[in-house]
Amino acid sequence: MNPHGFFLVEGPSGNSSGGNFASGEYVRDDRRLEIHFRYSLGLVTYHLGSLSLSHSSYMRALLGKNGGSQYPGFSEDPLDGFRDLSYDLSHFCGDFLSGSGEQFEGCVIKAAEQEKVKGFKALSS
Repeated sequence: MNPHGFFLVEGPSGNSSGGNFASGEYVRDDRRLEIHFRYSLGLVTYHLGSLSLSHSSYMRALLGKNGGSQYPGFSEDPLDGFRDLSYDLSHFCGDFLSGSGEQFEGCVIKAAEQEKVKGFKALSS
């Protein structure tokens, strides 16, 4: 994230009834990549101005149902989540990292439309 001008802002961390946790955001201007960790990388959310999108919604809107993103994967190694996210960022998230943001905005609109689809139709979209 640093090569793209983002810097880490540490968020809440500590120990709770569910175990140790940590969170933070990579920030540049009006863009933030929010990440949460507990045993493995969990919630990943992109923010561009007032727009927000989860990683899975972003990838589905951008790449389709079987688009080739790697995060989230299924691994016993907690670091694999970060490796998988890094792959997705470098291969698919160029607009968020250093582009105009137009593609990301389009994905927000498409993701909202996809959320409206229900039942069996949602399985094929």
